[in-house]
Amino acid sequence: MNTVPPSPERDRWRALRPLVHRDFRILFGAVVLSISAAGMWAVVMVYAVIRISDDPVQLSIVAAANAVGLLACAIPGGIAADRLPRRLILRAVETANVLAIGSVIIAGQLGALTIGHLALVSLVLGAGAGFFFPSYSAILPRILPTEHLLPANGLEGAVRPALQQAAGPAMAGLLLAALIPSQAAIAVLVAHALALVLLLFLRPEPAAMSADAGGDVSATARSIRHDLVEAVSFTVRTPWLLWTLLFATIWVLVTMGPEEVLLPFVTRERFGADPRLFGFLLACFGVGGVVGSIVVSSLRMPRRYLTAMTLVWGVSTLPFVVIGLTHQYWLMAVSGFACGFGFSYGNVIWGTLLQRRVPRHMLGRISSLDFFVSLALMPISMALAGPLSTVVPIPVIFVVAGVVPFVLSLVVIWLARMPHDEIAHPLEEHHRTDVTP
Repeated sequence: MNTVPPSPERDRWRALRPLVHRDFRILFGAVVLSISAAGMWAVVMVYAVIRISDDPVQLSIVAAANAVGLLACAIPGGIAADRLPRRLILRAVETANVLAIGSVIIAGQLGALTIGHLALVSLVLGAGAGFFFPSYSAILPRILPTEHLLPANGLEGAVRPALQQAAGPAMAGLLLAALIPSQAAIAVLVAHALALVLLLFLRPEPAAMSADAGGDVSATARSIRHDLVEAVSFTVRTPWLLWTLLFATIWVLVTMGPEEVLLPFVTRERFGADPRLFGFLLACFGVGGVVGSIVVSSLRMPRRYLTAMTLVWGVSTLPFVVIGLTHQYWLMAVSGFACGFGFSYGNVIWGTLLQRRVPRHMLGRISSLDFFVSLALMPISMALAGPLSTVVPIPVIFVVAGVVPFVLSLVVIWLARMPHDEIAHPLEEHHRTDVTP
């Protein structure tokens, strides 16, 4: 492989190159607002539940509802992304988000907010994410040239933890220090509404790209069953894809419940009930994610991209051991930073890998399978975390969450023969000029 490296000037701004494209700027702006809303809602939802019932089991129910919605709509979301205009799907999702959060504000002001209501809203928001992500992933290679995909994923990978885990939770913590949860949710509503407004200005995908995506042209002639069989068959006969998804399934099972359900209670028990303490702890996860995304997107795709991605993911869970054992807030914060760094570093490579090695007409469905398979056990993880903590010491749960994915990552690299595959299929950057800035 002989390629001419880009000039130093281009390298310096590599991570920002996708922003020269108008449609990406609009889409990215909407994603920034939507992610900010999700970050604020993560903390508002926790304290809305606690205000009604100070019980980890109730929080498990609401958190599990979000996972159920995401899981139930992941496959339909992928099929829709390969059949329907993706910008219309994104608009529909943001509309549903606005209505769902609006109902929480109204019910809260009337004093009628219940755990059941919060679980239903959580279900709707999860379902929306199940439709949003496949469409977002599938639209990027249609509006951006190939060489801009890694930095585009890096930008999204940087703003997601920065806003969803850092700025969003921190802002929510500050609001909750002065307001009740239903009042703080107004900021969540405004962010989703502004995202919807931006998406109204997103242009239809270029006609040449629509024609290039074979699945768009012949979608009406194919059955849903054919769509699913084609995507599943591709996944099963592609070792790097199959084993990575199986790895992600176990990773989610052992880590998501402790992080989403138990961490708020660990923080309160060890450091106090101030919502800002939990919000800023999530912010440390987010800052680590920002740094990880910026680092990987500022570089060229690693030659050993599969090995690097999987190994970094595995190492990124080891700090959970420290989180489970320490009573030092600063040490827990540093561990959160390390977790966020590794998770986002691998995620940027993964998103680019799908867009580069998956046939474009199947990208929506493969992205939805990624969602479905890797998150299949999320509801179980969420639902079990609270009850499990009543019979198993919380430090033990966090130690298991830290060690199991690391060991599994080494096994997956060997079983999928990732070192051989990545050398046999190098990801060179090819310039494309059929995308309108």
